[in-house]
Amino acid sequence: MGDYYDWFKAFHVISVIAWMAGILYLPRLYVYHADAVPGSEKSETFKTMERRLLRAITNPAMAASVIFGGLMLATPGVIDWSMGWIWVKLAMFLVMLKIHWLFARWGRDFKSDRNSRPARFYRLWNEAPTIPLIVIVVMVIVKPF
Repeated sequence: MGDYYDWFKAFHVISVIAWMAGILYLPRLYVYHADAVPGSEKSETFKTMERRLLRAITNPAMAASVIFGGLMLATPGVIDWSMGWIWVKLAMFLVMLKIHWLFARWGRDFKSDRNSRPARFYRLWNEAPTIPLIVIVVMVIVKPF
């Protein structure tokens, strides 16, 4: 597996970039969707955009991130499991999965015209993925502990 580690890493980075693009854009769509009248043409357009973003980009990119990240973790001798940075990184990864899950759940609310949250709620959540993203990048690049 060591011979393929750089390939795993390259595809992991590519898939994480795509995942983050989707996870940062989806709540922005929700901001505008929350102001649309349920059942209107505008609302239906947002439903289509949200569904396509989630199914065609965000979900597959998240799955690829998990697969290639898992392959990197499984490569013998690469990770020093006694270091704290990897555990913080993995904890932030779980936070990102939870955020992804929440965004998908809220998308189902919009899909069935059951959204009860204001645009401001989604504006705040639009920033949520940034925090674990910053922590992950610092842990992986700097490895502070």
